[in-house]
Amino acid sequence: MRVVNKSKTLEFVELKAFCTPDYSEILIAELAEIGFDSFVEHSEGFDAYAESGAYDEALLQGLKYRYEVSAGFSYEINQVAKINWNEEWEKNYDPIFIDDRAVVKASFHNLERVYPIEIVVNPKMSFGTGHHETTFQMLSQQLDIDHKGKHVLDAGCGTGVLAIMASKLGAASVEACDIDEWSVENSSENFRLNQVENVHVALGKTSEMKYQEPFDIVLANINRNVLLEEMELYGSLLKDGAYLVLSGFYAADITDIEAEAKKYQIYKIKQTQKNQWVSVLLERKFS
Repeated sequence: MRVVNKSKTLEFVELKAFCTPDYSEILIAELAEIGFDSFVEHSEGFDAYAESGAYDEALLQGLKYRYEVSAGFSYEINQVAKINWNEEWEKNYDPIFIDDRAVVKASFHNLERVYPIEIVVNPKMSFGTGHHETTFQMLSQQLDIDHKGKHVLDAGCGTGVLAIMASKLGAASVEACDIDEWSVENSSENFRLNQVENVHVALGKTSEMKYQEPFDIVLANINRNVLLEEMELYGSLLKDGAYLVLSGFYAADITDIEAEAKKYQIYKIKQTQKNQWVSVLLERKFS
């Protein structure tokens, strides 16, 4: 678990990545696997951040070797002081519109029209503003699911945007958790901004939580390896007929995800794809 003490000025590594546009999201996902946890995109690629000593240099060199030719991947590394993430996001954060049904915006955005569902998210070091294809698809999937009166879990909540959507869609109660202290703090702030009072967030792994009852809907936008490892856990947390919504993996991973889910009587209903990223809606059926 990474714990950030905000009372201290921590040193961060800034990796300035240069690549072809089609590979930005792939490389961001790869870097997230080796220790980088915050990203800001720009016209030539993106900047990635990690606490000093938190990433694996050998794995970074391996990524350079794998993507240098196909993606034109190169990078520079700098040591920087603690980043003002709100300021960085404000420079790069536009509202996200999901059809005409919902919008995800920051508190500094002024919109010309009102949307049926408006979510305010001021991200810090947390993943999940709606900009990434996976978060966008998760939110879109949620809009097609009946949440009214349901008990919902957001596993790996990031900014809390999925939990907020669940609450605004009429969920009776929403549990959220994350292993990142910053994410828990940021989620709590965003819950207050959106005036959602039926959401509870906890610090720790989903497997460490002690929930009193199973869920009607479980949301998990993480990554392929974690989803595969925790599929049995998700199965144990779902009621009969409950929904599991997943994203954070590529189209090439869908076969493995679907096969693992079937082991625990969880079956795919539909999938969506945005660029190379996929989201799946599954249902738990005991018979």
